[in-house]
Amino acid sequence: MTPARTTDVRTRDLADGAVQHRWVQLDHADHPQALAREQVRHALAGRTTPSRIDNAVSVVSELVANAMEHTDAGPTRMTLDVYEDIVLMWVHDTARDTGSVQPRGVLADDPDDIPENGRGLVLVELLAAKWFVWPTAEGKAVVAAVNLSPGGAKW
Repeated sequence: MTPARTTDVRTRDLADGAVQHRWVQLDHADHPQALAREQVRHALAGRTTPSRIDNAVSVVSELVANAMEHTDAGPTRMTLDVYEDIVLMWVHDTARDTGSVQPRGVLADDPDDIPENGRGLVLVELLAAKWFVWPTAEGKAVVAAVNLSPGGAKW
């Protein structure tokens, strides 16, 4: 039996707890998608409604799944920045193909008309206030912002 790999999670509260920064190592996790979902739920507990937490969990799950499917090394880490009314979720990987990360499906009346490949980013586009790809020194980060309050942050 192979022992489970250890996971590095660090948190830091700023501005007397009004802002939380969470750094999660994903490349050492046995189940990076489950770890990302767990960390988002933990970070947002008590800060917003269950449905908004579910939205954020769905978004991060899709971002991690995309990194697992479309990059050689998969996701390396996730960072969360939780503010009063928004959470920014950064999923990092070592691939530099920033132009290839875009939704391939289009919203259609019939879900069967949406190509299977690319549906995840369509979901991200629906649930996130904004999402984008950010080049980094190691590759890229796909970043999504999810509103935590009805008014939410303005972009």
